Amino acid sequence: MERIAVPASGARSLDVWVAGPSEATPVVMHHGTPTSGLPYQPFVDEVTQRGLRWDSYSRPGYGDSSRQPGRLVADCAGDVAAMLDYLNGDRFYTLGGSGGGPHALACAALLPERTIAATTVAGVAPWTADGLDFLAGMGPENVEEFGAALAGQAELEPILERWADEYRDVTAEAVADSLGGLVSDVDKAVLTGEFAQAFLDSYREGARTGIWGWLDDDMAFTVDWGFDLGAIRVPVTLWQGHQDLMVPPAHGQWLAEHVAGARARMEPDHGHLSLYVGSFGRLLDEMVA
Repeated sequence: MERIAVPASGARSLDVWVAGPSEATPVVMHHGTPTSGLPYQPFVDEVTQRGLRWDSYSRPGYGDSSRQPGRLVADCAGDVAAMLDYLNGDRFYTLGGSGGGPHALACAALLPERTIAATTVAGVAPWTADGLDFLAGMGPENVEEFGAALAGQAELEPILERWADEYRDVTAEAVADSLGGLVSDVDKAVLTGEFAQAFLDSYREGARTGIWGWLDDDMAFTVDWGFDLGAIRVPVTLWQGHQDLMVPPAHGQWLAEHVAGARARMEPDHGHLSLYVGSFGRLLDEMVA
């Protein structure tokens, strides 16, 4: 595993992790909100064992990636292109979970000549989605968070600062309970051992230099994403668990109806995290098929 500072537009830099053969086709990973690009080794192994290259990065404001205030979801396409150019990558697969889902879709929409296929796992739908009650079915913590984001940065910032302070002392054994109403029983069952520790490590890495990546993600999710979902022509697969309290099933269903040509994989026995942990190899195999 190699960690690299990659130059990006506006004199910024991106914190990037790379594993696998340098000449292999990259799988660009978009992390959830509010974690980071810090790799989870079992996922890295799944990628590299298939002869692919792992490329993950922290979005602006997370960890050592320079902040980009006011960024839109669409802006990630320029960062991904810069990262691939720097790492001598051309065409790529892309996969994003939760808050990373919209960013994977941005690559599909805005880098169609380079994106081979895109996959989202429990990806959030647009706040502006017509016919979707965005907050319906979400845990109370998410309802509070998005309500504050809609009220503006001044309202959101102290909430995220408080939560970031609380998470600095959480242990891996207590992480499931600390997430409160955001995790269903099936998600609590996977938040143990190595994965629970990796989840905490990724979160702490993302917030190590402040809550700015988290804040900018939230603000970007409450405005137009900056691209047309209906214009996507790259193959897209949307995975969604029915027992998801962070991103409820209605989000996956709405995206399936509005992302051109998307394949929907609705999983009744999974939640937000269990789908990722229990099916990562299956997600990859379907994406590269």
